[in-house]
Amino acid sequence: MNIQYEDTTLPGSYGVVGSFPKSFGYGVEVPDLEDSPTSADKPRILLMGLRRSGKSSIQKVVFHKMSPNETLFLESTNKIYKDDISGSSFVNFQIWDFPGQVDFFDPTFDSEMIFKGTGALIFVIDAQDDYMEALSRLHLTVSRAYKVNPDINFEVFIHKVDGLSDDHKIETQRDIHQRANDDLADASLEKVHLSFYLTSIYDHSIFEAFSKVVQKLIPQLPTLENLLNIFISHSGIEKAFLFDVSSKIYIATDSAPVDMQSYELCCDMIDVVLDISCIYGLEDGSGSAYDEESLAIIKLNNTTVLYLKEVTKFLALVCILREESFERKGLIEYNFHCFRKAIHEVFEVGSSNDGAAWRPASSSSNSQPGLKYASLNGSAV
Repeated sequence: MNIQYEDTTLPGSYGVVGSFPKSFGYGVEVPDLEDSPTSADKPRILLMGLRRSGKSSIQKVVFHKMSPNETLFLESTNKIYKDDISGSSFVNFQIWDFPGQVDFFDPTFDSEMIFKGTGALIFVIDAQDDYMEALSRLHLTVSRAYKVNPDINFEVFIHKVDGLSDDHKIETQRDIHQRANDDLADASLEKVHLSFYLTSIYDHSIFEAFSKVVQKLIPQLPTLENLLNIFISHSGIEKAFLFDVSSKIYIATDSAPVDMQSYELCCDMIDVVLDISCIYGLEDGSGSAYDEESLAIIKLNNTTVLYLKEVTKFLALVCILREESFERKGLIEYNFHCFRKAIHEVFEVGSSNDGAAWRPASSSSNSQPGLKYASLNGSAV
């Protein structure tokens, strides 16, 4: 079978290998230099699975804001679809959507080229279908990819679980987990680690699963988590997320467990802010409803406050706190200013032969450069 490629590289994308864009500014994007790496050099996430398992629907819903109901009319993928999402997102990688009928033994399938530059491989299994064939293909895919690149993160999306009961979801996940790992053990591939997620495009589970996948590809994640922990502990905040606004993927959160209901509230808040900004926002010529002035406060009827504030061109901090904690708004604003400054210092602009890229400001994952936080009584610590 001939493997065909369809490249949908977006204009204005970043021509630098890495996980982050080269500019936090709001001005016109500077054209990439001629000697900068091509989009093919960027880290990539592969979407694989059998036909009609939901791969293309996942991509369209998460990265192109397609309504889940509209995905019912998507045609089956018959060639490799390459989607560069870095033009509108903080994370800088490509999504490669593979047709379900890919033959790994076909001479035209270049395993070395495809798997070598891959950060994560997502294998999608239709939970509402007989998944025995999918498990066989999963084993074949993982085995081939691991031989080429043992550093790939292998992720399994047990998809379309919206049609299953809670008990059936748990039983399906347990069965797939057991069978997949047994197959790897029989092939002496015990070192391969598979991560499993229950997903559906009809709720926020697909966004949370993709958040977990992307976080594994961010080398600065420990630093971001430490910054968020310091911020919430000195501000009386219960939970904080650092969101990629375009995709609603959270690239970091504090160490407290993520509650799905809280995550959904934060996602809905981003949608509300963008929708209202599009309708009532001032036209500045950039065509974007999200800018350095973006700020929103929503008070719920259960004394909970949702607080959103712009961090960078692509990132927003969304917090959940109690109404009594929000009375110390000045303290929160001061701590946020320190947090925002630290984020910019973590991803400082570095120069190289390949152009500018966001690089860690420190090799230590526990360092917070230039941080000064206020305590809850207002004194600096």
